[in-house]
Amino acid sequence: MKNAIISGASRGIGKAVALALAKRGYRVIVNYLSSQEQAELLCKQLDSEGASAVAYKADMADPKQICDMVEYVRNAFGSVDLVVANAGVGKNSLLVDHSDEDIRKLIDVNLVGVITLCREAAKVMLEQKYGNIITISSMWGQVGGSCESVYSATKGGIIAFTKALAKELALSGVRVNCVSPGFIDTDINSNLSPEDKKLVIDEIPLSRAGAPEDVAEAIAWLADDKSSYITGQVLGVNGGLII
Repeated sequence: MKNAIISGASRGIGKAVALALAKRGYRVIVNYLSSQEQAELLCKQLDSEGASAVAYKADMADPKQICDMVEYVRNAFGSVDLVVANAGVGKNSLLVDHSDEDIRKLIDVNLVGVITLCREAAKVMLEQKYGNIITISSMWGQVGGSCESVYSATKGGIIAFTKALAKELALSGVRVNCVSPGFIDTDINSNLSPEDKKLVIDEIPLSRAGAPEDVAEAIAWLADDKSSYITGQVLGVNGGLII
């Protein structure tokens, strides 16, 4: 059985990814930080459906906790076949209203945490001579979002990191790709009013907000051997909002 570590998997896109990968035969490691109850309920659901799932608490802003999680998976299950670096935080405000703590948290979780998780997974995958890494960026990492400048910077950094790492690991049989969601109906957009959501949706060519499952299916495809000749790419899941 292949093993997939999914950071930030207790809800939203991460939860949808866990469900999609479990249906495809992966053992999923459901990483969470504060949503223990949701993570454990997800694992119980998957177990009841005949899948294999393990909840694991680790802060993506803490390198030691990330290292411990990857080491746990390797020791407990023998391999790290797939990593989906999904965990992230947002901040919607003018740059001048960002505190030092806001900036540091965004960078530590969204960028440094992703890099650290990929580094630790790569150590295992290089020994295995195979593996698959999928990072999660955002359309704002491609075009920039007003009032989300630091968030955009972290997501843009993920794209550059993904492309560079793909070149670095390709000869060792490890693929690295990025999925870049657009406007997805998750908690990160819960601050928007119905009117604001409608304004965004009116700009989307496919005329709807994305669902977490839309992103999860794209990730599942990149995780499959059917995409074995694809690495270093950014797959936009945005309904045509950015073309």
